[in-house]
Amino acid sequence: MNDTIKGADGKARCRWSMAAPEFLAYHDQEWGQAVANDQQLFEKLCLECFQSGLSWRTILAKRDNFRQAFHHFDMARIARYTEQDMARLLQDESIVRHRGKIAAVINNARCALELIEKEGSLAAFVWRYAPPPGSLHPPQSASTSSESIALANELKKRGWRFIGPTTAYAFMQAMGLVNDHALDCAFRAETEETRLRCMAQLGSAPA
Repeated sequence: MNDTIKGADGKARCRWSMAAPEFLAYHDQEWGQAVANDQQLFEKLCLECFQSGLSWRTILAKRDNFRQAFHHFDMARIARYTEQDMARLLQDESIVRHRGKIAAVINNARCALELIEKEGSLAAFVWRYAPPPGSLHPPQSASTSSESIALANELKKRGWRFIGPTTAYAFMQAMGLVNDHALDCAFRAETEETRLRCMAQLGSAPA
């Protein structure tokens, strides 16, 4: 849905940003802003995993609870989780209590540490899959891409769970690898600047 709506400040924004009160700040301050911090990237991959089959509004409303429950998505700490931690999380009513997804986060933390050891950083790895300028789909017209399919397949080969092409694409939209702000959105140009800057910083090339 590539259209916009004007906010109280007169700025045009992606229409979905007005669909719920909490979406406005998320749209303006986070969505599509390029992220090169490993912990933030890992957190988002985990939250996208939990979102599978649910709405992002549900996950966003519980995001602070997830952060508390998962020790702010500290990969090294999560990788050491035991059955006692699994039991604790399954009893935590403030998060999504899905055994498979919780197990996937623990598994993926261990996989992330292995990936960082081999690749140098999670950021360096995932930003290889950022599409080059001029090759993007029209904004908000796709739920997967060749890059998200490639990223999901490579993560699967490396043992990651609960991250398919659609989940990978949503992650790429949110973390700035893909600029999916509507063409007339006031935040599109800034988002593209941060995307290109991050690609240059990490030496990203088309995957």
